[in-house]
Amino acid sequence: MAEQRSFGKTRDGREATLYTLRNSKGMKADVTDYGAILVNLSVPGKDGQTQDVVLGFDKAEDYFRNPSFFGATIAPSANRIAGAKFVIDGKVYRLDVNDGVNNLHSHVEKGYHKRLWTAETAPDSVTFSLEDEDGSMGFPGNKKFQVTYSLDEENALTLTCHARSDKKTLINPTNHTYFNLDGHKGGQKAFEEGSSGASIEDHELCLVASHYTPVVEGAIPTGEIAPVAGTPMDFMKPKRIGLEIEENFEQLKLTGGYDHNWVIDGYDGTLRHCATLKAPKSGRKMEVYTTLPGIQFYAGNAIASQPGKDGAVYQARSGLCLETQFYPNSINQPGFPSCVFGAGEDYDSVTVYKFL
Repeated sequence: MAEQRSFGKTRDGREATLYTLRNSKGMKADVTDYGAILVNLSVPGKDGQTQDVVLGFDKAEDYFRNPSFFGATIAPSANRIAGAKFVIDGKVYRLDVNDGVNNLHSHVEKGYHKRLWTAETAPDSVTFSLEDEDGSMGFPGNKKFQVTYSLDEENALTLTCHARSDKKTLINPTNHTYFNLDGHKGGQKAFEEGSSGASIEDHELCLVASHYTPVVEGAIPTGEIAPVAGTPMDFMKPKRIGLEIEENFEQLKLTGGYDHNWVIDGYDGTLRHCATLKAPKSGRKMEVYTTLPGIQFYAGNAIASQPGKDGAVYQARSGLCLETQFYPNSINQPGFPSCVFGAGEDYDSVTVYKFL
């Protein structure tokens, strides 16, 4: 069974627990029932040295703010919703206005990333469960969510999500882990050496996505599905992230760097390879697989300087996110894949982060 230890207290004084998954290859994942958060992910590098490759904090109390959503399970809805409202069957539902005039990640304080989940352990997995009432944060339906983290002998961390609602509702969760394959302190080392952001900017990324969803101010998609060819958004072949991130390209200027949804080629609801990330320095390589239609690549442009785990200091672009999900604002875009579930139609997804 997964190892477990105290991880501190929640705001209302309940005990938070950290659960540890290990395999025989030296890989280790720590997850907590507070927010169903991925706290640590230790992976061997080319020199045999094992390093923690995700940004985060040392105890539950440090996640009370978590302005960058490090490691969090974002639900019931990730990313942005235009005007902080949506319509299902003619009824308007209004959400928290927390990102300009829009909604971001459901609710900063009441979202599932700041709730205590119920945990059930197995030899190679931990399943977190949470129930939420009709109308909570503006979302219809009495909802039940389950998120399972499992670690196998192939160095694959698999995230399986299942959700059910008794009414039609918006369900579009994601995992908001920030990766730095040179180690979670890699960004700090880069800043100390005077090469701002060089750690994740030197990572190489390939996205199996020939199209993306352009945005307007506020990072809300226009509804267009645009080709990446001939633009800095083209990651069809492995490319150093920093190569074009500062280009004079309107989409990059709108979001201060990469923070867009890419449309996964060949999406059909089956598990598909959608991204490969490599850090030449450490030799670590990660493949991403998902059953979902989109992947949000966020280069960590807006990470504010803050203390992290083990004395680290995180800065802008100290880590990057590869968030699998339905497209942002899909609920308000008829041309995007639907993220309406409930009343007999359950939500199910699988995402795999596999290290080579």
